[in-house]
Amino acid sequence: MLISVKYNTFFRAAVSIAGLAFFLSIQAPDLYAQDKKTQLQQKKAKIEEEINYTNKLLDETKKSKQASVNQLVLLNKKITKRQELISAISGEIGSLDKQIDETNDTINHLTQTIKRLKDEYARMIYYAGKNRNSYSRLMFIFSAKDFNQAYQRLKYFQQYSSYRQNQVRVIKENQLLLNEKINLLEKQKAYKLSLKKSEESEKQKLTREKSEQDQTIKNLSKKEKELLRKLRESEKAARKLQKAIEDLIAEELRKASEAAKKTGTKPAPENKFGLTPAEMQLSSNFAGNKGRLPWPTERGIISSTFGEHAHPVLKGIKTKNNGIDITTAKGESARAVFDGEVTSTMTLPSYNNVVIIRHGEFLTVYSNLDQLFVKKGDKVKTKQRIGVIQNEDSGKAKLHFELWQGKNIQNPESWILKSR
Repeated sequence: MLISVKYNTFFRAAVSIAGLAFFLSIQAPDLYAQDKKTQLQQKKAKIEEEINYTNKLLDETKKSKQASVNQLVLLNKKITKRQELISAISGEIGSLDKQIDETNDTINHLTQTIKRLKDEYARMIYYAGKNRNSYSRLMFIFSAKDFNQAYQRLKYFQQYSSYRQNQVRVIKENQLLLNEKINLLEKQKAYKLSLKKSEESEKQKLTREKSEQDQTIKNLSKKEKELLRKLRESEKAARKLQKAIEDLIAEELRKASEAAKKTGTKPAPENKFGLTPAEMQLSSNFAGNKGRLPWPTERGIISSTFGEHAHPVLKGIKTKNNGIDITTAKGESARAVFDGEVTSTMTLPSYNNVVIIRHGEFLTVYSNLDQLFVKKGDKVKTKQRIGVIQNEDSGKAKLHFELWQGKNIQNPESWILKSR
């Protein structure tokens, strides 16, 4: 009976050591949680940077005493980013809640394990105390049926003694791990509290910004006729720019067709440029960089996206944008998004100087430039400065950027990097 108790105690304790490996493995989720926390913090930092930059542009706009549509657009942009920031903080709090729950579970498991290990150790000490008599141990060994059994019993006593020492180490390791988790839990709770305060602060800012937004809309609504006049002028200028681009494309197609006739070669497919091998390679490289093209400005925010949109003030009125508008600071330059050749420069009402760069079958269009650094026929490199963006009365600058593939207008946001 005594032998059975000893063996049962030994094997129960052995199972506890195997369990330790499980509890040590809980370190792995901590690494995953840390990665997720880092990603959320990076996202927050990026949004905060965009909000700060938008604030800078808004401050420049507010130097003009009269409210403008551009001011409202920037304010709308800031509100959207503020909502994204609140959502990111909320997501981080949700993730932290899960981590806190996991840490609490781990603490409970470790507490139970340490109690079980201590109880087992206490029983081992108790049985060892009852059987301290060396004579009894020798009798237990020499009463074996054969030499092999006697050897096994001797090894058992050696292992039992070693395990008692090991059991103390296991208890200490679990206790250290428990202390680490308790400290981690305190840090997680403190961080959650700071996040909640940050979330509340951002919500208060959002409320103030929405109030400012409402007031700006009211002020602009009083100037409905002026806004409608400016909108019609912008639409007229946009049609002129589109026609200029289409005329340029038509001219390129005509030249390609005439060149094919002169050389007796097969003409290019309909609506396709006649490309040389080098231009075909350039076109392929451009297409291969979809989603990775640099921004046409070093800094800025997209204040108007591609496609049709409801006017921010005029009810029932929609505006159409063939590209994107990037609002940036005074004195900023436009830059080429890829290697290519300047195929045209022109001046158009509301768009000031316009530069069109050809990249094989692709065209990029940079409008609202003041001083130009390039001329027709120039070869340009990626990120090369092509001109200074025109400053508006409010003190900021806005670049209108378009991207075409042959006769087809593309959404530039699908081609440029998501963030600079």
